[in-house]
Amino acid sequence: QVQLVESGGGLAQPGGSLRLSCAASGFALSDSHMGWFRQVPGKGLEWVSAFYADGRGTGYIESVKGRFTISRDIPRNTVYLQMNNLKPEDTALYYCAKGDIPNAWGAGILVTVSS
Repeated sequence: QVQLVESGGGLAQPGGSLRLSCAASGFALSDSHMGWFRQVPGKGLEWVSAFYADGRGTGYIESVKGRFTISRDIPRNTVYLQMNNLKPEDTALYYCAKGDIPNAWGAGILVTVSS
């Protein structure tokens, strides 16, 4: 059974950092594209970043380039999103997802950036 569990969210000040983790089970990360999405209440879902399993590397939405870094730990079967220089507009529910066209989602974790 595929399961994705996010952790690491919370409150950060503008300019601060947080690291989100997505613990995966039921499949091997090495075989799967993985992504992070976010949603501001009342707004649509936004793709943030992806780690491609086919050698394409990583991708980021323009607004987080140079600030966010996606990575994966194969032995731990975990994907990370390191978020630096956080801005208030990064405040959202963040979701981990499996697949280039997502076919499994985590429950989401809240990130709040505020002074």
